Amino acid sequence: MKILLLTYGTEGDTRPLAALGHALQQAGHEAHLLADASTLDSARALGLPCSALAGDIRAALAVEGAMREITRNLSALSLRHTGDWLAQAIEAGRDCDAVVVSGLAAFAGLSAAEALRVPAIGALLIPISGTSEFPSPFLPLAPPRALNFASHWLFSRLTWQLFRGATNRARRAAGLPPRRRIWDEHPMLYGISPALVPRPADWRDNAHVCGQWIPPRAPDWRPDADLLAFLDAGEPPVYVGFGSMTGFDNARLLDAVVGAVGGRRALFHPGWSGIDAAQLPANFHAVGHVPHDWLLPRTALAIHHGGSGTTHSACRAGVPSVIVPFAGDQFFWNARLRQAGVMRHALRGSTITAARLGEAIAFAGSEDARRQAASLGERMQGEDGCAEAVALVERYASR
Repeated sequence: MKILLLTYGTEGDTRPLAALGHALQQAGHEAHLLADASTLDSARALGLPCSALAGDIRAALAVEGAMREITRNLSALSLRHTGDWLAQAIEAGRDCDAVVVSGLAAFAGLSAAEALRVPAIGALLIPISGTSEFPSPFLPLAPPRALNFASHWLFSRLTWQLFRGATNRARRAAGLPPRRRIWDEHPMLYGISPALVPRPADWRDNAHVCGQWIPPRAPDWRPDADLLAFLDAGEPPVYVGFGSMTGFDNARLLDAVVGAVGGRRALFHPGWSGIDAAQLPANFHAVGHVPHDWLLPRTALAIHHGGSGTTHSACRAGVPSVIVPFAGDQFFWNARLRQAGVMRHALRGSTITAARLGEAIAFAGSEDARRQAASLGERMQGEDGCAEAVALVERYASR
């Protein structure tokens, strides 16, 4: 079969889709990935055919100020390029058997599948299917349990209201009729662990929790000598990394991290933050992108923003996390780890201090947190999310 994969977002959105595309290739299928240009290195490293979608997500994120400004930029980028994404998906998807859709390009991908007359399959890293078991992951505060299902319904309708006009203009240009309501009939595959989010009993039959989608390491990948020397020079370090997060108060965050870590050995991955690693004290060692499945098991704990991918990777490695959430689903993963006993503190990136972060680090080093993290890691290491997702793509694409 020939499968088109379409997403738009940060590296945390693209890398799991690249892993899924590679797994489809290994199963004997053709796969092609469309995503933002700055996030395609993981696909290229895997030998997965890929193309860049219109837009520049790093430019949209590279603003100073509140997360509200970043959210406005992302919305504007999506509204501006929906038509481009739909046209690119239709062109790239000629003769395909299914379109796997994700991220900010989901509505364009669903429309492309309709134009191509093939099945659409959702593929996400955040559980958005309606359920009464937990609220929408995009709420920073949990409502009363009785309103859980309503929160999912409300979020999906508000999202559709925001993008409905741009989606229908793009559909008109592609020769498709206007869409009056949001899609909800297509299958949904979630690259999340059932150990973190057990499948809700009230989900539709076509919503599936697969397990994390992890790209294999490139055969020629080797850690650099400086990193190996640092790891060998003492006790396992603290890992600090905030992925593709940008636009936050770098000075506040850096002061909190340096103050809370104190004299402990630490690895720091600046990601897209723009933080100058030269400002770090001597006990910090700066690293570029290093595969999490290699690096995190060699650390004592991980301080991060709580993106789905980093959260899963730290849990799978069996090490405690300290999540400092800024926006979106990061608060949801913070809550999940607190429920799992791996974390105790509900932190916020906008108000983080060295004292609060230090308290959370102290709990992460406790016997209870380490034991819960190790137990969670053992359960997750038995999962094969890509294999599960490939079997489901084959099932739904063959219809």
